[in-house]
Amino acid sequence: MSAQEPDLPPYQAVDITNPEGRGGFVFVCEHASRLIPDEYQDLGLDAEQVKSHIAWDPGALAVAKKLSEVFDGPLVAGRLSRLLYDCNRPPHAHDAIPAISEVHTIPGNQNLSFEDKKQRIDGIYIPFQDMLEGVVKKAMATGQPPLMVTVHSFVPVYKGQKRSVEVGFLHDEDTRFVDAILDADDGAKYVVARNEPYGPEDGVTHTLRYHAIPNDIPNVMIEIRNDLIETDQQIDDMADYLRDVIAKAVSNADFRAATKSTGACK
Repeated sequence: MSAQEPDLPPYQAVDITNPEGRGGFVFVCEHASRLIPDEYQDLGLDAEQVKSHIAWDPGALAVAKKLSEVFDGPLVAGRLSRLLYDCNRPPHAHDAIPAISEVHTIPGNQNLSFEDKKQRIDGIYIPFQDMLEGVVKKAMATGQPPLMVTVHSFVPVYKGQKRSVEVGFLHDEDTRFVDAILDADDGAKYVVARNEPYGPEDGVTHTLRYHAIPNDIPNVMIEIRNDLIETDQQIDDMADYLRDVIAKAVSNADFRAATKSTGACK
């Protein structure tokens, strides 16, 4: 790409649902959309690649919207493909604008100039972070820190390796919310794990580190295997499961006061 890439108007890259939600939650879906504006010519990818998981997290937004509704919390979601810019990565991250995703080379992301990258950061990353920061500040102004839940999905087979995990509950240094969720889960419905299939060492906790941890907001990043949220019924089932374990976790009045780095893997 060249310096002729368009400047994206502020907030074209981000959407908010239920902005007046007062349930004590902030929901985030960074990889909600596979949209690549026409000006980018699909970054040189074919139609199947643009539809695939490399461009977005299929099913994640549908689940996030249901959780936003049931818990009455605002939902901040990306409106553009993570191949343009991954809003769960800081600008200095090597995969913020991925040159390769899994085994796929992204032609439109090769050899970008400083100006090319700056346009993506200014037009996508900064509006997204500004919107989320505003939502967090509004929630904090109530006097009770909210709970932050980010929703993602992952593929059942990655680079030829099958993944047995069905739902991952991820955290960085603050383990409180994940500890409470895993304590609430009885293991009867899905195969769950802590910090799987990714963890902090994979650079996936940027949103948590940027918005939740500095504000002492208990947080969790949820990763759902995307073959489990392909149909409307599957999405309903997953949302119901997450509703139940989150509600049980929140009912534990002690978890907010727990230390930020306790808990063993489950």
